[in-house]
Amino acid sequence: MTSPLLSDRILSLPKAELHLHLEGSILPATVCALTARHGVAMTEAEVRGRYAYRNFPEFIEAFKWVTSFLRDPQDYALIARDLAEHLLTQNVVYTEVTLSVGVMLLRKQQPEANFEALLRATEPFERRGLRFRWVFDAARQFGAEAAMKVVELAKRCASKAIVAFGIGGDELSVPTEAFRSTYDKAAELGLHRLMHAGETGGPEKIREAIELLGVERIGHGIAAIRDPALMDFLAERRLPLEICPGSNLKTGALVLQLGRKHATIEDHPLPKLLRHGIPVVLSTDDPAMFHTTLQTEYENAARMGLNQEELLKLVEMGFLHAFDLATERREARST
Repeated sequence: MTSPLLSDRILSLPKAELHLHLEGSILPATVCALTARHGVAMTEAEVRGRYAYRNFPEFIEAFKWVTSFLRDPQDYALIARDLAEHLLTQNVVYTEVTLSVGVMLLRKQQPEANFEALLRATEPFERRGLRFRWVFDAARQFGAEAAMKVVELAKRCASKAIVAFGIGGDELSVPTEAFRSTYDKAAELGLHRLMHAGETGGPEKIREAIELLGVERIGHGIAAIRDPALMDFLAERRLPLEICPGSNLKTGALVLQLGRKHATIEDHPLPKLLRHGIPVVLSTDDPAMFHTTLQTEYENAARMGLNQEELLKLVEMGFLHAFDLATERREARST
């Protein structure tokens, strides 16, 4: 890999990616293979047309469309292998992949069988230096009862590869308070806790997720830039934000939080958040659907004005705030 914006050192360093949706990683060629498998002929150009959005609701519709072709364990195995091969090209050695278990349940699939297929598909990549860990994800708009079923499924799967429970989707749809018992149950099972907040919602959604649900990392969280007291709070508590600049630009979340009609990647608040002392982990979110890679996101960070030292810090924080690696560090210190 080469880049006019990044040093060879940044490019060559092993990296961790912590905010990555499996279903958002499906490249157009793989989508065509999936649709053909289920009797629908599509071209890559047609898929790329679907992978174009002006705002967050349009992205959600595209996400629903592409996941409609994930119907059996073999489909999930296919996209997991493709994702693994892609991550290796990005020097990723550790990833926490978000899996839309709530969608599987809604579509009355067999999530246990799907997950077992994912474990089998990704296990060979461990020998190639890439460790997969999984976040079982519920869709906020499906409600608290549906979210609890995702937690219960994580318990039934009983895999050490499942490191966290999270909630994504429409953060304005259901009050945060409604999920308190769900997150309490996740904590009881030993799962780490995540939530998408402050992407399209305001800074209060971030504070609610932390104070009401005890979340340990925030997905996106760029709304924090609108609340100096919240920025202080995140810095003091060392609560990481999973920042996905390309995603924020393409979904319209960036212009929404900045209160503008137009914005460029250089307008992203990542540098301000990082320089305020807030931990930031850089990620792609839905790389295929947002036409990005982890290298591209590091290039985006460089375009925002981050210097070499700050870029190195981003690489380091990806490992520092990885749940499985943090557990290993604690266990090592106790022996």
